[in-house]
Amino acid sequence: MQPDEIQSTEQLLPLVYAELRRLAAHKMASENPGQTLQPTALVHEAWLKLGGEQNRNWQNRNHFFAAAAEAMRRILTDNARRKLRVRHGGGQQRVDLDECATFADSEADHILAVSDALEKFAKVDPQRAELVKLRYFVGLNFADAAEVLGISEPTAKRYWSFARAWLYEEIRSAR
Repeated sequence: MQPDEIQSTEQLLPLVYAELRRLAAHKMASENPGQTLQPTALVHEAWLKLGGEQNRNWQNRNHFFAAAAEAMRRILTDNARRKLRVRHGGGQQRVDLDECATFADSEADHILAVSDALEKFAKVDPQRAELVKLRYFVGLNFADAAEVLGISEPTAKRYWSFARAWLYEEIRSAR
């Protein structure tokens, strides 16, 4: 059975699980040390957000990966928000402020800033925003992201350049 012929999540997950796990591991490797969310947990949470055991129909493999990118983005964003909430009293150990001010929250703050800017960008340019989700939150390379979006790799690179510039300006102006 070809991945493009897959109709249900139950049929698709065994075919793409290893790839999702690899992508999640790649994404989590760029997180700060001490990250509590593991790649396997990220994939499993994404699976649950995608409908879990419900028999959802997928148009093709690309449709599934686009949904998985959005699910992973939301999970990482929710995790970043949770971490920032905990710093306001959730049984934290006493640590010198100078040591933790930039290191501990920088990744969570960064994920939230990107996610917020990405929501605005999706209203302006949904396809380029989808590319950002696939590259930033899932960790797909240009070739794979272009395939998911049905565009050429050079187009994906141009879209990426534009999206990065737009998001940079949005994040910079929000601070």
